Amino acid sequence: MTPLIPEPTYNYEVAVLVRAYKNAILAISAELSRLDLTAMSRANSRAALAEVAAILRGLNTESAEWVAKHIPLAATDGIALAIVNLGAAETLEEAKKIVKFNRINREFVASAVADTQADLLAVTQNVDRRVKLAIRQATADSMRANLSRGINGNRTLNADILQRMKKTLGSAVDTGIIDAASRRWAPENYVKMLTRTKMATTQRESTINEAVGRGAYYGVISKHNAVDKCREYEGMIVKLTPDAPGNYRYIGDLPRNEIFHPCCAHVVTAIRDPKLLER
Repeated sequence: MTPLIPEPTYNYEVAVLVRAYKNAILAISAELSRLDLTAMSRANSRAALAEVAAILRGLNTESAEWVAKHIPLAATDGIALAIVNLGAAETLEEAKKIVKFNRINREFVASAVADTQADLLAVTQNVDRRVKLAIRQATADSMRANLSRGINGNRTLNADILQRMKKTLGSAVDTGIIDAASRRWAPENYVKMLTRTKMATTQRESTINEAVGRGAYYGVISKHNAVDKCREYEGMIVKLTPDAPGNYRYIGDLPRNEIFHPCCAHVVTAIRDPKLLER
């Protein structure tokens, strides 16, 4: 019987990174709100862009450090789970003391770190691009309106023009990225989804790699009474490598829109003999 041990969760760790993105977006919004839309100039826009760039540089540094620390921790958890489930240790604490990344896990973790950092960088790059466009558009609108109406810096622009400019600047930070399904995400929400998914995937794949390395070629998908399509896979015995004997589905062939989708909470428990669970 597979030992019942708690699977690691990463809600706190993810919340720390999400808060960093939320604070950065608030700081950028505050910077944009301070712009004098009635008398914008190229110098004003350059100063604002420089401040936004500084905020995003700091965020990129913080997120890169977060990824370099936490993705390997998720891999360690996955390996430890496999060690316990295969009987090489009794507790996760004991297992973590003997965790050692095998070659395939070392390569996998390095790739996961690089991919996650690239995905997070894409979020800040998108924000940077949208903010630049918004500031340039607002600057052009302000200068054009002042020129065409002959208004000096001491008078107010048309209310409709000001409202449009404010809307342009405000929308610059509303959408961080558009995913493959054409869904629009606010930066912090996308980061939350992305990092939760990356951490879960890293843990799961590391469990599989460690299990196969220890000669265990099967796994069981966890149960938590899911209400979506995941429920059809709960408790399913799967192969961890396609050439393993037996009439079981290979985990790599399962549809990702149904199981192990973004933010999916299901994990895989490594087992040596699936027939023991069929009795």
